[in-house]
Amino acid sequence: MNAKGAVRTLIVAAFALVVAAPLCWMVNVSLMPKGASASFPPPFWPTHPTLANYRELLFPHPDASGGSTSYKIVPAIVNSAALATLATLLGLGLTLPAGYAFAKLRFAGQAQLLQGLLALVVVPAQVAMLPLFLMLKWVGLVNSYAGVLAPGLAGVYGVLFVRQATVAIPDEMLDAARMDGAGEWRIFTGIVLPLLRPTIVTLALFTFLTSWSDFLWPLIVITDQNRYTLPVALAAISREHARDTELMMAGAVLTTAPVLLLFGALQRYYFTGVLGGGIKG
Repeated sequence: MNAKGAVRTLIVAAFALVVAAPLCWMVNVSLMPKGASASFPPPFWPTHPTLANYRELLFPHPDASGGSTSYKIVPAIVNSAALATLATLLGLGLTLPAGYAFAKLRFAGQAQLLQGLLALVVVPAQVAMLPLFLMLKWVGLVNSYAGVLAPGLAGVYGVLFVRQATVAIPDEMLDAARMDGAGEWRIFTGIVLPLLRPTIVTLALFTFLTSWSDFLWPLIVITDQNRYTLPVALAAISREHARDTELMMAGAVLTTAPVLLLFGALQRYYFTGVLGGGIKG
């Protein structure tokens, strides 16, 4: 390795250390006994690792009055996982055909619709939250999982992302299939989707992570505590246990670990989809 390569490696390693340090500290604090992180100087490594914070979050325990205290984290994890999975499947089912249609089909008003989608990209999502909430209230979807799912089913970014990847597919390949008698649905499912595999995985990963970590919209729509998603449930706990840093870090680990594991398992497809244009040779 030459000098430039060594310097580049050191710089990348330094950036990786800066990024990883807060995550490592989060995990380490979650394994500390209560109050251990409040000492000065604050410790980085737990001297006596314990899983007590995870047990307190995940399992009911008797409180001072002899009753049972439960943070309802397990139902919140199930809610988040189910909603993220549904959002991913339904989102792909709507986004993939739309992106293909904008890329390879011709229909009335196509250019105007595409310009409208591009214009929506610059509109902050927070601007639409109030009118969207009023619409959902009018149709009776407030405090329902359908209300949580509705805004993200056909994301503008997803449609444009699939369209851009589909444009790279040669038209000659699709025209040859049409000459052989294949219909558009057969072309879409038999030719386009296999070629877009990295794009599909990348979009699915983005959609799942966005839904899993979404806090503001579920907080607005869901009012029943039993229907809380994991980020909202942790926020509710933090109001009563703001000083319990170790407990909050255990909750943060429960929120972060699944998405990190999922990203690690699918990173090969992710980088191919983002950097390679979505076409698998």
